Order: sequence, then structure tokens, then C-alpha cells
Amino acid sequence: MPEGAWMSTFWFLLVGALLVMIALLGRFLDRLPMSPAMIYLVVGFVLGPAGVNALELHPMRELPLLETLAEIALLIALFTVGVKMRVPIGDWRWSLPLRLATLSMLVTIAGVACVATWLLGFPPGLALALGAAIAPTDPVLASEVQLRSPQDRDTLRFGLTGEGGLNDGTAAPFVLLGLGLLGVHEIGSWGSRWILVDLLWGTVAGLGIGFVIGDGLARGVRALRARHRDAVILDEFLLLGVIALSYGMALAAHGLGFLAVFAAGLALRRADDIHADARSASDKPPLTPSMLSVNEQLERIAEVAIVLLVGAMISTGYWSWHGLALAALLLIVIRPVSVWIGLIGVPAAKAPRRLLGWFGIRGIGSVYYAVFIARHGLEYSVAAELLGCVFTVIATSIIVHGISATPLMELYQKRRARLRAATGRLSDKR
Repeated sequence: MPEGAWMSTFWFLLVGALLVMIALLGRFLDRLPMSPAMIYLVVGFVLGPAGVNALELHPMRELPLLETLAEIALLIALFTVGVKMRVPIGDWRWSLPLRLATLSMLVTIAGVACVATWLLGFPPGLALALGAAIAPTDPVLASEVQLRSPQDRDTLRFGLTGEGGLNDGTAAPFVLLGLGLLGVHEIGSWGSRWILVDLLWGTVAGLGIGFVIGDGLARGVRALRARHRDAVILDEFLLLGVIALSYGMALAAHGLGFLAVFAAGLALRRADDIHADARSASDKPPLTPSMLSVNEQLERIAEVAIVLLVGAMISTGYWSWHGLALAALLLIVIRPVSVWIGLIGVPAAKAPRRLLGWFGIRGIGSVYYAVFIARHGLEYSVAAELLGCVFTVIATSIIVHGISATPLMELYQKRRARLRAATGRLSDKR
């Protein structure tokens, strides 16, 4: 069998075996201090040169492929997150993800940039770009702390999930600013173009385009089904179409594409909820359960692929001691401080605030931005060091948060149950 055909067969067997194993052992793994992402990471590492040497992957040779894979995985994840965010726009709970994705993210970028300048000797532009690449939290990998369904209204889960949906988009202008300081992206005189186009217009256009497309699609589907109740709509094609359309139109308008996809998911969910009371039992909603189910399965497949590749790349040698030091500072110092600053004045209980400060797993978004930066004319050694540092931070986050998520969330749920019971007893006495 030719080598290329054998590698293709090998990947089919590997991914198939992992998916079957996770499907069969999902309930068992939920009770263990272990996440599926940890398994994918370890399998990828074992398959690499540091293990059985069945898979050697050099990201510097496959930058376009890695960027495309991470981009697709991120788009699917962001749309799914948007669909799950059922809290009405304007509810006070939205202040948590909004502050985390803006104020806390800015503090994280500044903290990582300072460490990168001191520890790695990076110039300011590259240090800023690295900080922006590591700042986004992942909307997929820490499934134990994310919203489990659109009906889940838990404040902690909502805050973390919303943050992961927003900050992959809000980090983009700061990646571009770092590249601009390196001279490989146009930011204008005194940063004027960056402020007007990349930051302000990019944010407004991204959110606006995504929301209009999602809302318009929902209205169109409702109108079609109202006139033709037997109309056959391929939900899976509709799902992929709205992701591609919102992302493509946002990029064409120089908007932030990741924000557009997240906003499209939000708009679909909002339109579905607004018209829930108006439709009869026989009406089929625009956002069908099958659409959300398909998207979640695609999300899981993308998770397997990306984390396997990260494990293989670390095994190939793309890791660093500096990355471990940065990961430790990020988890123990920078993240808690950034959350504390970002949530000043927000009425969050102490336990959720502490857990918000601990959780903030790094993943697919950081892979995408790291590869995106590496493709912009960096010297080979500098790009390799940057990638190794980012992959090390991601792997550390997957392991540390994967081990701690289950026991900490169990303690959190028990504490909430005790508070609800105490509140109920006080109400009865009154």
C-alpha cells in the first residue's frame, strides 16, 4: 500500500476508534477527573516521535493546513455556543461574558505580553501578538464547565461559555495590532486605521452582519414553512450555510468573522425563542433539534482532530520550558487577576468569581492565532519558538483544567444546592 494511502487509512482507524471509545465510555468519564481532550492529547503525544513514532508532525511545514483546520473547528464551535446562549439579550448575566471578553482579556493580553518580553525576549509587537493569541478561552474543550444545553441557565457556566464565544473574536484586533507593530499589517498613522477599521468597524460589522443573517434566515425559514408545511429543508446544509455565509460576508466587509458566526447563532436562538409562543404545536421551529445535534457532533470531531495534532506536535518537539513557565503564570496569576479586575462591580457570588478566575481553558482559538501569526513572515526559529510556547500552554491548560473541572464543579453544585435549601427554609419561615 502506498505511504499516502496507508496514512489515510491510519487516520480513519485512529479517529474512528477514539470516537467509538468516547461514545461508549462517556458516562464513565464524566465521573472521573479527566476530560476527553486529555485522552486525545495523550494519544497524540504517544503516537509522536516521543512515543511509538507513528506520527511526526512539523507545524512549520503544514502552516496553511493547520490554520484551515483550526479555523473550521473554531467556526463550528462558535456557532454552537451562540445557539446555546438562551439568556435574553439585556439580562444582567450578559455582563459576565462581556466583561470577561473585553476588560479581562485586555489584562490577560498585557500580562502575557509583559511575561513574553521578559521571559522570551520578544519585541513588543510579537509579545503583544502572543498575548492576544493566548488570551482567548476555548468554547469546546472544557465541556464540564460549559453550558450543557440551551435550557441551562447556570451563571458560572453561562459566563464561561459566553466568554469563550466572544473573546475568539475580540482578540483578533489585538493580534493584528501586534502584527502591525512588527510591520506586517497596516495600522495607519498613530494606529488610526487599526482603531477605526480593525477594532471599531470590525466589531460592529461582525456582530451586525452575523445577527442580520441569523435573524433573516430564521424569518425566511418560518415564512417558507408557514406557506408550505410539507417543505423539506435540509437542516445540516442550512447549518453549514449560515456559518459560511456569515463568516464570508463579515470578512468581505472587513468585519470580525468569528464574532459574526457567534452572533448568527445568537440571532437564530433569539428568533426561535421569541416566536415559541406564537407557533402552533404543528409548526416546526427554524432552529430544529437536529440542527443543534449535528453541529455538536461536528464540534466533537473537530475537537478530536485539533487536540490529537497538538499532542503529536508536542511529541515532535514543539514545546518549551518557557511555555511551561508562562502557563504557570497564566493560570495562577494572570487569569485570576484579570477576572478580578474585569468583574469589579458585578454582583457575582464569591464561589463563581473564584471559579471564573480558575477556569479559562486555552485551545482551538489559540492554535488558530498562533499559526496565523507564524505565517506572517516570522523567522523560522522565532515562529517555532512561538508555536512551541503556545502548544505548551494549551497542553498544560487541557491537563490541569481537565483534572480539576469535575471535582470543583461537583463542589460548586453541592454549595448551590445548600444555598437553595437555606433560601427555601428562610422563605418558609417568612
